[in-house]
Amino acid sequence: MTSDKQRILILGGGFAGVYTAMYLEQGMFGFERHKYEISLVSLENYMVFQPFLPEVISGTIEMMHVITPIRRLAKRTNLHTREIQKIDLARKIVTLGPEFQPKTKELPFDHLVIALGSRLNYDIVPGMREHAIPFKYLGDALRLRNVIVQVLEEADNEDDPVERQRLLTFIVGGGGFSGVECVAELHDFLRSALPAYRSLKMSEVRVILLQSADRILPELGESLAAYAQTILTKRGIEIRLNTRLKSVTANGAVIQAKGSNGEEVVAARVVVATVPSAPHRLVEQLPFEKDKNGRVIVLPEINVPGQSHVWMLGDCAAVPQPDGIMSPPTAQHALRQAKTCADNILATLRGTPLKRFSFTGLGKLASLGHYSAVAEVMGIKLRGFIAWLFWRAIYLTKFPGFDRKLRIFTDWFLDEFLPRDITEVRIFRPESVTREHFHTGEPVFDQGDVGDKVYVVVKGEADVIFNGTTVATLKHGEVFGEMALISDHSRSAALRAKTPLDLISISREAFEQLVTHLPGVKASMDEVLQKHLMAAKAIEAEVRDQVTLGRMD
Repeated sequence: MTSDKQRILILGGGFAGVYTAMYLEQGMFGFERHKYEISLVSLENYMVFQPFLPEVISGTIEMMHVITPIRRLAKRTNLHTREIQKIDLARKIVTLGPEFQPKTKELPFDHLVIALGSRLNYDIVPGMREHAIPFKYLGDALRLRNVIVQVLEEADNEDDPVERQRLLTFIVGGGGFSGVECVAELHDFLRSALPAYRSLKMSEVRVILLQSADRILPELGESLAAYAQTILTKRGIEIRLNTRLKSVTANGAVIQAKGSNGEEVVAARVVVATVPSAPHRLVEQLPFEKDKNGRVIVLPEINVPGQSHVWMLGDCAAVPQPDGIMSPPTAQHALRQAKTCADNILATLRGTPLKRFSFTGLGKLASLGHYSAVAEVMGIKLRGFIAWLFWRAIYLTKFPGFDRKLRIFTDWFLDEFLPRDITEVRIFRPESVTREHFHTGEPVFDQGDVGDKVYVVVKGEADVIFNGTTVATLKHGEVFGEMALISDHSRSAALRAKTPLDLISISREAFEQLVTHLPGVKASMDEVLQKHLMAAKAIEAEVRDQVTLGRMD
């Protein structure tokens, strides 16, 4: 990297970031390629085509076919696949985190393009981070598909009707485009997979879509939204309007209807979260003016006010349109913003006038799965099979790369004749140390259960219950569950959340490693163990005394 070059640094590997790099490459004259250097930072070396992500769940499209290597799209761009640690605007340096070597890397820039997108806001729904499956990235789609197959395998051999129903209940939070397309493909996959399971019937499956607004697909007109709701309801999907996801636990979800003080607990092993979104943590730290959604307010030329060398676009930017509204976070807007951004960076380097962003949108489309969709294009409303064909044709033409187009078309063709794959690929190992959330009254474990974890109370209170009687209450910082691990016996008492409860759970393997090798931990655990043994003996003595008095009476 030579100092005489103008360095253009792009942060983000989504539509906005990658297409900015592509348009910069296309817009440069031959002699300029030696004067300007383009670099792009993305945690992955591929770009995900988000509109096709729901079809990964159902297996309609192979997982690897919805992604495109960034290096093949932006061939003259330097790609850095690392996490971004810090943006230093004053020094014009971006710091990247370590990768294989424990060393950071600093990338200087003359022009900075920030296209970091958004993230799921886990903070407003307790337990969502710990127990819900997000639906935003490629790994999320694969994880969700694997979990669906896993619960079907368990349910096929489950004799307990309560646990069987819990396994066969699927909840999707969010009734926008992502939630509707996700629940449609999830339902399609279940319908195609169940004939392979001898004891399962579709009538046992419960699929629930939660929407906090008064209708699904608020981005579309009322008639199309009503049609979509009718189609999904006829297929057996339960749509709960004006209902929000209040909390998520390992055993299900707590939901609440708008205007109601009551709560409903829905037992489920699979809860999918598609809302709400929040800005990237680095965007939150930037000293720029933001709108109510946390997006940085930019000029129509895509640059930040007062920062002629800083450009922002995509989901993390509030880009004004000619019609007076801010661009919605859609792929079609990100692509046009990328073109304007690239043109204006080159115009700045050449000293020519800048262009204003002038796109207002062509339309909106949503797939409902099973040969059905809804679309609103140039004021024309389409629904059903015609809209489904239109949805596929539009997005197939938009997918970058002829090879990927051919692969996707082949997947669609073969899906009409071949059964969908129901294999489970276990590449997601359970975390050894994780957080868990429980709502009031929910059991953490029952007396007689196998002891497989040690717990630490982070927030809230939990009752210790022995033979149906509450014998102790645990609070912040207290440790429990270690006796069953050390003695290799079943749980001697039950534990139930007295209030909303946040815990840290440590697996047996991790606990044994900590106690064996980390200085000081063994002594601390011995102290905790002695304390719990004394408490257990006191409880047993009290129970014996009560039994003796009962006999005397």
